[in-house]
Amino acid sequence: MATQHTYRVIVRGKWDNLTAEARAKLLAEVDDHGLGQMAFTPEGSLTYDTALHAFSYRYVIVSDAEYGEEMAAALGEEKAEAALKAAGLGFRELRATATDMDTMKINRKGR
Repeated sequence: MATQHTYRVIVRGKWDNLTAEARAKLLAEVDDHGLGQMAFTPEGSLTYDTALHAFSYRYVIVSDAEYGEEMAAALGEEKAEAALKAAGLGFRELRATATDMDTMKINRKGR
């Protein structure tokens, strides 16, 4: 069995061709998707502001370590694309970055 690692993935993109209805819905929910609600979750955490120019999703992805950060980033992009399409929201220029939390070095200050 392959070793599983936990990745934090940030998927960024830009809104594109939003309908008037989609814009109104996003603006009505903007307070639920601001900086204070940013969190890495398996379901994804969507953040954006009232300018409705760009957005980001934050995911926790558990994947085989042998496939690394590239696979985790691709999985995050797939999840974001599926969520945006399911919500009927137009988007473009998705790009993802991933960080392997199991290999991340934490520098702790001495006491």
